[in-house]
Amino acid sequence: MTPGAYVLEYHLVNYRRTWRSSALSTLVLPLLTMLGFGVGVGAYVSGGVEGVPYLDWIVPGLIASTAVQAAIGEATWPVLSYFEWLKVYFAQAAAPLRVADILGGHLAFMLFRILLSATAFLGVAVLFGAVRSWWAPLTLVVSVLVGCAVAAPTIAYSSWVTSDSYLAILLRFAILPMSLFSGVFFPVDALPAVLRWVAWALPLWHGVDLSRDAMLGRSPGWLGLCHLLYLLAWCALGWWLAHSRFRRRLVV
Repeated sequence: MTPGAYVLEYHLVNYRRTWRSSALSTLVLPLLTMLGFGVGVGAYVSGGVEGVPYLDWIVPGLIASTAVQAAIGEATWPVLSYFEWLKVYFAQAAAPLRVADILGGHLAFMLFRILLSATAFLGVAVLFGAVRSWWAPLTLVVSVLVGCAVAAPTIAYSSWVTSDSYLAILLRFAILPMSLFSGVFFPVDALPAVLRWVAWALPLWHGVDLSRDAMLGRSPGWLGLCHLLYLLAWCALGWWLAHSRFRRRLVV
């Protein structure tokens, strides 16, 4: 195996011992969200949204949002703890591992966790009859992509701060607004013009739009290519920032 694969194996071995702590939330959270928003709120949305029943319309956005939440959960406190409290990154750097191996192995594990969360949500959506197209599995690919687009720059931020108070600031002033105003629960067109541009600049909206096209069996057209390129740009920029921060902290 490559050195990065050994780092991934390290995280997978740890997860094999701790997966039970997150298994309940991974399965119950999609169920509660589907009941609360899709069924509960959807009962008051007569006529659906854009000609689609509200449950079917909201599920793709919830899957993309779940991917982002999983990415944030893995790219904040675990990264900070590996630098500040557990010193795992420093131990790995003392072994014959490059910065790219350490960062790449951990990021690969994060993408694995994102895929698990998105798959669980898609499975619950199938049980609720909210899947309308055979293209729906493509939402998993989109979830991994949008999760990487969020996780990579978040890793850079988490490796830069020295206190978890800064992580709370990130969640409150960046992640929460992005989750609320990126077209997950209502169309972005309903926002004021200024906020629309903010939503379009954030990676989650692009993932939501791609997921919705896949779940509803719509062709994304040229806009889909723009979404993909934009998310890949976020991934590349986030990787570069994270690699720079890791190198500064781990290489003397």
